[in-house]
Amino acid sequence: MVKNVTLTIDHKSITVPETTTILEAARMLNINIPTLCYLKDVNEIAACRLCCVEVKGMERLVPACDNVVADGMEVFTNSPMAREARRANLRLILSEHDTSCTSCSRSGNCTLQSLANDFNMRGEHYPTKLRREAVDYSTPLIRENDKCVKCMRCIQICENVQTVKIWDLLGTGSRATVDASRNRRIQDTECTYCGQCITHCPTAALRERDDTGIVFDAIDDPNTVTVVQVAPAVRAAWAEQFNLSPEFATPKRMAAALRELGFNYVFDTDFAADLTIMEEGTEFVQRLTQGGELPLITSCCPSWTDWMEKYAADFIPNFSTAKSPQQMLGVMAKTYFAQKMGIDPAKMYVVSIMPCTAKKYEITRSEEMHASGYQDVDVVLTTRELARMIKIAGIDFNALPETEADSILGEYTGAGTLFGATGGVMEAALRTAYHLVTKEELANLDFEAVRGLDGVKEAVVDIKGTKVSVAVAHQMGNVEQVLDAIREDRKAGRPPRWQFIEVMACRGGCIGGGGQPTLATDEVRKTRMAGLYKDDREKALRCSHLNPQIQKIYADFLEAPCSEKAHHLLHTHYTEKPVYNA
Repeated sequence: MVKNVTLTIDHKSITVPETTTILEAARMLNINIPTLCYLKDVNEIAACRLCCVEVKGMERLVPACDNVVADGMEVFTNSPMAREARRANLRLILSEHDTSCTSCSRSGNCTLQSLANDFNMRGEHYPTKLRREAVDYSTPLIRENDKCVKCMRCIQICENVQTVKIWDLLGTGSRATVDASRNRRIQDTECTYCGQCITHCPTAALRERDDTGIVFDAIDDPNTVTVVQVAPAVRAAWAEQFNLSPEFATPKRMAAALRELGFNYVFDTDFAADLTIMEEGTEFVQRLTQGGELPLITSCCPSWTDWMEKYAADFIPNFSTAKSPQQMLGVMAKTYFAQKMGIDPAKMYVVSIMPCTAKKYEITRSEEMHASGYQDVDVVLTTRELARMIKIAGIDFNALPETEADSILGEYTGAGTLFGATGGVMEAALRTAYHLVTKEELANLDFEAVRGLDGVKEAVVDIKGTKVSVAVAHQMGNVEQVLDAIREDRKAGRPPRWQFIEVMACRGGCIGGGGQPTLATDEVRKTRMAGLYKDDREKALRCSHLNPQIQKIYADFLEAPCSEKAHHLLHTHYTEKPVYNA
């Protein structure tokens, strides 16, 4: 049984459970102790030593993040000894850090920069020792050793949260550095480019490859027709980078900002999410009613599908062959839309604004990403890159009128919006699957059981007497238990306990993706999810099959869901990949 203890922190008394750390107790009193490496429940290793505090009766300072409280303890967080120790530790960190802050992508949003400013660390305190290693821009994920503070966050996130384990601490003493394990290049590792190491890095030691320059070049080329699409999760988070309220930062205002940047056509990826549901939902119903490999597993997350090809190739037959919404919109833009508008697809340049760094990899993952006869999506920008472009352009949001996305590939339902949150793909698919089986509409469209941040969620849906068991997993560390359960069923000769499974690589789904604003907490994720659910509730149409533009595209062009033409344009295949490259 955990006991409560009473202690004082900076002369303020507090009673907390004895398992509470000094850092947590101080925060309960609204006392700020600086940290650099700390991530609650993930990285509590006291590597940076910036949270050191003085405890009465103890000769040495102790790190507050990994020392628990004791009854009668007296803690001083702002004593002369604590302040000087923090300044000394900061000096040591800065002596091995590239302090070219004005040219850094994280300038103004860097924990180390903020701490240096808070502690008035001006000038050169020690000779700076930098490695000046060449930066490899061939992958979506960029690492710069001279900006690494050896906080180990990336190691812990990749190993314990995402279970991919590509980062490691190499060398010893002053030669120690964090890098890809076994002295490999990033592209030779098992990396799935989920980007969670980026969003949890306190500096710019890890970042996405910046592709804003080539997008500006395309916009400025008078012979190029630029098309941009925006994912639902981006709309839920972009306002954070400009301190705008969600009520003001509407999808229509984002569409106006994109037109102000100079894009010729603005589409909404939510439309393609509706299209994905028609293909994936039809695929599920066919397998369920006509026989086929179950469970069907969603495939719209490129980081997850890459992981599956490396670590769970035995599930390839279970994967939906439907492409992700990004890829579906890209191929529809360069075929259907190009024909409708009389545009030469060779002159069309499709840009995706995504919450995900793995999307940069997805656009070239196979030849099937060229189903239009051209590369279907030419470049992917993250939410962070979009913010940089908007700032470069000097756009004044207050002067922007709200505008609609272009209609042919822009109209969407509430179901399309839900794709950005964990459980959203499942919820959207079930709404349409019910209709495909029964030819009726669901009375209650909200599937509360698959919402929220629990790592694995389960539900049973009654489709007119047919019980359909579903599971939702997000954050790669939670996926293995779901796959192992299915393997147990196979080994025992039992039918699978679930018929439909949704997987997203990042915590919270796309709203917590590796391309989103950095250092998100669960509270931030919940706020982003709430925005998507609000948009869904307020839509007049909330089921993908009711989208009139979706109905029209099948009538005019695709013929029917999962038709031969739809399979050529909107579906893909998966193959086993080697896990380790020396």
